[in-house]
Amino acid sequence: MWVLRGAALAVLLVLLVGWNSSRSGGLVVLEQWLYHPVPLIAAAVALTVASLIVGMEFRTKLSQIGCAAGLMALVFGGLPIAGFAYIADQDRWSERRPGSGHPDRVLVVTDVAFSIDPVWRVELVSGTGWSARHWYLGTWDTENSDFVRVDWSGPEQITVTRQEGNTVFDVRPDGSLGEPREEARPPQR
Repeated sequence: MWVLRGAALAVLLVLLVGWNSSRSGGLVVLEQWLYHPVPLIAAAVALTVASLIVGMEFRTKLSQIGCAAGLMALVFGGLPIAGFAYIADQDRWSERRPGSGHPDRVLVVTDVAFSIDPVWRVELVSGTGWSARHWYLGTWDTENSDFVRVDWSGPEQITVTRQEGNTVFDVRPDGSLGEPREEARPPQR
């Protein structure tokens, strides 16, 4: 019983490490391997329920019926959630744009929407292999925002073009992002 509860705690600790890596500045490899919230939480719940079942005594007819009903609810509730998690975790459309003069710095634009209208998440990935880190620039919904595009505007500079103006990010020598600054867009003719 305690081994199953310890395994459930270990699964939650793995999720915590993955969540920490999913934040801006986190390691890309750890995020890809460990940040899968729905399956990991489902595994922790299943291990906890299994530990409760192992610890119970089933001498009465009522306890046996209650356990069977609880397991049926978990199975029929868990299968749709697992199916949704599988569909939502599939690879989405993504575009990678390497920086000029720095092949180890890549601008990644990913469609993170679970619908027809795209929602763009923009990140800078600095480094390669195990040491690659991702830096969050923003997420824009094309339906409700003025997002137009994002480009490298220089070897150490990224510009997010919007209808109302531009947001410019400087890339520091270590590959992290500086504070964004707003620039007015020149009038269109």
